[in-house]
Amino acid sequence: MTERTALYAGSFDPLTNGHLDVLKASLAVADTVYAAIGIHPGKKPLFSFEERVELIEAATKVEFGRDSDRIKVVSFDGLVIDAARKHGASIMIRGLRDGTDLDYEMQMAGMNETMAPELQTVFLPASPSVRTITATLVRQIASMGGDIRPFVPAAVAGALAAKFTK
Repeated sequence: MTERTALYAGSFDPLTNGHLDVLKASLAVADTVYAAIGIHPGKKPLFSFEERVELIEAATKVEFGRDSDRIKVVSFDGLVIDAARKHGASIMIRGLRDGTDLDYEMQMAGMNETMAPELQTVFLPASPSVRTITATLVRQIASMGGDIRPFVPAAVAGALAAKFTK
Protein backbone atom coordinates (compact mmCIF):
# COMPACT_ATOMS: atom_id res chain seq x y z
CA MET A 1 0.00 0.00 0.00
CA THR A 2 1.27 3.45 -0.91
CA GLU A 3 1.85 5.93 1.88
CA ARG A 4 -0.60 8.83 1.79
CA THR A 5 0.94 12.23 2.48
CA ALA A 6 -1.13 15.34 3.10
CA LEU A 7 -0.33 19.01 3.48
CA TYR A 8 -2.40 21.27 5.75
CA ALA A 9 -1.42 24.89 5.20
CA GLY A 10 -2.14 27.87 7.41
CA SER A 11 -0.60 30.69 9.41
CA PHE A 12 -1.18 28.90 12.74
CA ASP A 13 -0.74 32.28 14.45
CA PRO A 14 -1.63 30.98 16.95
CA LEU A 15 -2.52 27.30 16.77
CA THR A 16 -6.14 26.90 17.91
CA ASN A 17 -8.31 23.99 18.98
CA GLY A 18 -9.88 24.30 15.52
CA HIS A 19 -6.52 23.61 13.91
CA LEU A 20 -6.04 20.60 16.21
CA ASP A 21 -9.48 19.33 15.22
CA VAL A 22 -8.51 19.42 11.53
CA LEU A 23 -5.13 17.84 12.25
CA LYS A 24 -6.85 14.99 14.11
CA ALA A 25 -9.16 14.37 11.15
CA SER A 26 -6.17 14.61 8.79
CA LEU A 27 -4.47 11.73 10.58
CA ALA A 28 -7.43 9.54 9.60
CA VAL A 29 -6.94 10.47 5.93
CA ALA A 30 -3.14 10.40 5.62
CA ASP A 31 -0.17 8.54 7.02
CA THR A 32 1.93 11.71 7.23
CA VAL A 33 0.58 15.25 7.54
CA TYR A 34 2.69 18.32 6.91
CA ALA A 35 1.48 21.31 8.91
CA ALA A 36 2.80 23.98 6.54
CA ILE A 37 3.19 27.41 8.05
CA GLY A 38 2.82 30.13 5.45
CA ILE A 39 5.52 32.79 5.68
CA HIS A 40 4.58 36.11 4.09
CA PRO A 41 7.27 38.83 4.09
CA GLY A 42 4.63 41.59 4.19
CA LYS A 43 2.91 40.25 7.30
CA LYS A 44 4.16 40.56 10.88
CA PRO A 45 2.91 37.52 12.80
CA LEU A 46 2.41 37.58 16.57
CA PHE A 47 4.53 34.43 16.94
CA SER A 48 7.77 33.80 15.06
CA PHE A 49 8.02 30.77 12.82
CA GLU A 50 10.15 29.01 15.45
CA GLU A 51 7.61 29.75 18.18
CA ARG A 52 4.78 28.40 16.03
CA VAL A 53 6.74 25.21 15.33
CA GLU A 54 7.34 24.72 19.07
CA LEU A 55 3.67 25.34 19.91
CA ILE A 56 2.40 22.96 17.22
CA GLU A 57 4.83 20.24 18.28
CA ALA A 58 4.01 20.66 22.00
CA ALA A 59 0.24 20.72 21.45
CA THR A 60 0.16 17.76 19.06
CA LYS A 61 2.33 15.70 21.41
CA VAL A 62 -0.17 16.29 24.23
CA GLU A 63 -3.22 15.81 22.00
CA PHE A 64 -2.12 12.88 19.83
CA GLY A 65 0.67 11.15 21.76
CA ARG A 66 2.67 8.83 19.51
CA ASP A 67 0.60 9.84 16.48
CA SER A 68 2.15 13.30 16.77
CA ASP A 69 5.23 11.78 15.10
CA ARG A 70 3.12 11.58 11.92
CA ILE A 71 2.83 15.40 11.86
CA LYS A 72 5.77 17.32 10.42
CA VAL A 73 5.94 21.11 10.72
CA VAL A 74 7.43 22.98 7.76
CA SER A 75 7.35 26.46 6.26
CA PHE A 76 6.44 27.68 2.80
CA ASP A 77 6.54 31.09 1.16
CA GLY A 78 5.10 30.54 -2.30
CA LEU A 79 2.19 28.64 -3.76
CA VAL A 80 0.71 25.95 -1.56
CA ILE A 81 0.76 23.53 -4.50
CA ASP A 82 4.54 23.95 -4.72
CA ALA A 83 4.86 23.21 -1.00
CA ALA A 84 2.71 20.10 -1.44
CA ARG A 85 4.86 18.89 -4.31
CA LYS A 86 8.08 19.63 -2.41
CA HIS A 87 6.98 17.39 0.47
CA GLY A 88 5.55 14.62 -1.70
CA ALA A 89 1.93 15.29 -0.73
CA SER A 90 -0.87 14.07 -2.95
CA ILE A 91 -3.59 15.47 -0.65
CA MET A 92 -4.19 19.06 0.41
CA ILE A 93 -6.26 19.36 3.57
CA ARG A 94 -8.63 22.27 4.06
CA GLY A 95 -10.77 22.78 7.14
CA LEU A 96 -14.28 24.17 6.80
CA ARG A 97 -16.18 26.05 9.50
CA ASP A 98 -19.16 27.32 7.52
CA GLY A 99 -20.60 28.09 4.11
CA THR A 100 -18.39 31.15 3.70
CA ASP A 101 -15.31 28.95 4.10
CA LEU A 102 -16.77 26.49 1.59
CA ASP A 103 -17.32 29.17 -1.08
CA TYR A 104 -13.77 30.47 -0.74
CA GLU A 105 -12.18 27.02 -0.48
CA MET A 106 -14.05 25.75 -3.55
CA GLN A 107 -12.58 28.61 -5.58
CA MET A 108 -9.10 27.84 -4.26
CA ALA A 109 -9.52 24.11 -4.91
CA GLY A 110 -10.56 24.83 -8.49
CA MET A 111 -7.57 27.06 -9.13
CA ASN A 112 -5.20 24.58 -7.48
CA GLU A 113 -6.66 21.69 -9.48
CA THR A 114 -6.03 23.56 -12.73
CA MET A 115 -2.40 24.23 -11.75
CA ALA A 116 -1.75 20.86 -10.08
CA PRO A 117 -4.21 18.18 -11.23
CA GLU A 118 -2.25 15.48 -9.40
CA LEU A 119 -3.18 17.00 -6.02
CA GLN A 120 -6.53 16.20 -4.42
CA THR A 121 -8.10 18.76 -2.09
CA VAL A 122 -9.90 17.15 0.84
CA PHE A 123 -12.33 19.28 2.85
CA LEU A 124 -12.69 18.39 6.52
CA PRO A 125 -15.59 19.94 8.43
CA ALA A 126 -14.74 21.39 11.82
CA SER A 127 -16.43 19.79 14.80
CA PRO A 128 -19.34 21.88 16.12
CA SER A 129 -17.45 22.73 19.32
CA VAL A 130 -14.66 24.52 17.41
CA ARG A 131 -16.48 26.05 14.43
CA THR A 132 -16.51 29.58 15.83
CA ILE A 133 -12.80 29.71 16.64
CA THR A 134 -10.48 31.84 14.52
CA ALA A 135 -6.87 32.74 15.24
CA THR A 136 -7.73 36.41 14.65
CA LEU A 137 -10.43 36.39 17.34
CA VAL A 138 -8.14 34.51 19.72
CA ARG A 139 -5.42 37.15 19.28
CA GLN A 140 -7.95 39.95 19.83
CA ILE A 141 -9.40 38.38 22.97
CA ALA A 142 -5.93 37.68 24.37
CA SER A 143 -4.76 41.24 23.65
CA MET A 144 -7.66 42.55 25.74
CA GLY A 145 -6.98 40.22 28.66
CA GLY A 146 -9.82 37.80 27.93
CA ASP A 147 -9.81 34.09 28.76
CA ILE A 148 -8.75 32.23 25.64
CA ARG A 149 -8.26 28.85 27.33
CA PRO A 150 -11.44 27.34 25.80
CA PHE A 151 -10.11 28.08 22.31
CA VAL A 152 -6.45 27.03 22.34
CA PRO A 153 -4.21 24.26 23.71
CA ALA A 154 -2.66 24.95 27.13
CA ALA A 155 0.81 25.64 25.68
CA VAL A 156 -0.65 28.28 23.37
CA ALA A 157 -2.66 29.88 26.20
CA GLY A 158 0.55 30.25 28.20
CA ALA A 159 2.45 31.67 25.22
CA LEU A 160 -0.32 34.17 24.52
CA ALA A 161 -0.40 35.27 28.16
CA ALA A 162 3.36 35.83 28.02
CA LYS A 163 3.08 37.88 24.80
CA PHE A 164 0.44 40.20 26.19
CA THR A 165 1.88 40.72 29.68
CA LYS A 166 5.18 42.07 28.39
